[in-house]
Amino acid sequence: MEDFSYVIDTFFALFAMTLIIFMVPGFAMLEAGLVRTKNVSAVLTINVMIYAVASMTFFLVGYSLAFGSWENSAMSMYAAFLFQMAFVGKTVNIMSGGVSERVRMIPLALFTVVMAALIYPVVVNISWGADMLEGTFLDLNMYDLAGSTVIHSTGGWALLAAILIIGSRRGRYTEGKIRVVPASNIPLVVLGALLLWIGWFGFNGGSVGSIASKESADTVALTIMNTNTAGLAGALVAGIIMYVRYKLFDITMILNGALGGLVAITAGPDLYNMYVPILIGAIGGALVVLAVPWFDKLKLDDPVGALSVHLINGIWGTLAVGLFVSEISFWDQLKGVVLVAAFVFPVSYGVLKTINLFFPYRADDEMQVQGLDVSECGVEAYPEFKRAI
Repeated sequence: MEDFSYVIDTFFALFAMTLIIFMVPGFAMLEAGLVRTKNVSAVLTINVMIYAVASMTFFLVGYSLAFGSWENSAMSMYAAFLFQMAFVGKTVNIMSGGVSERVRMIPLALFTVVMAALIYPVVVNISWGADMLEGTFLDLNMYDLAGSTVIHSTGGWALLAAILIIGSRRGRYTEGKIRVVPASNIPLVVLGALLLWIGWFGFNGGSVGSIASKESADTVALTIMNTNTAGLAGALVAGIIMYVRYKLFDITMILNGALGGLVAITAGPDLYNMYVPILIGAIGGALVVLAVPWFDKLKLDDPVGALSVHLINGIWGTLAVGLFVSEISFWDQLKGVVLVAAFVFPVSYGVLKTINLFFPYRADDEMQVQGLDVSECGVEAYPEFKRAI
């Protein structure tokens, strides 16, 4: 029976890992559809680069820092590593989408190395892993099943630091006005968002850790159902708010509402009954709709809405566990949010600032006008299209 559980849980981890890797093309397609055609090859290249660089760095350095050891008695240690490896690139995917259309690849690759080798593994260590803070007054008792804070807020805080350093796209905020940059390919946006949605079932379901008993199988099924429910609620509420306010059904906002609901439920989908996720996801979708224009007013240029989806809802989802689960302390959840922010934001800002001294992150105005496909890749995604200024 012990061997049976080992085999089943190994297969489960590998299957969940495969679903999570579907989020790589998910991020790539979503971002490719939201940016202008002259920057599509650059966005796709960045997403592939992040997967390769982050995964290799985590393999060589980050995993041991995060968990202290490769040993695993519950499943193959190789499957356990692969499942955790699937997460690491998402922190930089969140960041890269938010600085699209003006970020250069080499400095972003350098930051990816630091994120995968140090920043993300430290956050994992104090929450899921070996816990270097155990026994201190900073000991983290936050409950975060699959990473509302550990992954999504970590990526969101790094993105905020990057936007403050890199600035907005050329011409985005001029003469007190906000220039709207429409999405270039709505079908790609839909495909990318739905791939992310599907990947979330492995993201959250796999984080339960086992499916080899009746009880754990029920927990996995509940987790996946609650994940889906929150995404549905986020999409519906975002669509309703957009129609009430503008009499329009904006598919990009509806999809971001769904993603906001999915981020929000990620901290505790295994703890809720089947109805609480409706409220958590609905609030998540509403927060996205409210936060996107708020960040624009602050002149924080985020082409894909990553701050609204990942940072805001990462915080909300983590705090929601303390509000809706009586056994979980709200103050422990709040302490976890604050501690991760207090580590990730200043460290990311310092690393980004240092790299920027030697390898500037921001593409100059001429490169932005021409498009990063030409200057960074030499391959245009749509060479027959006239480039938009």
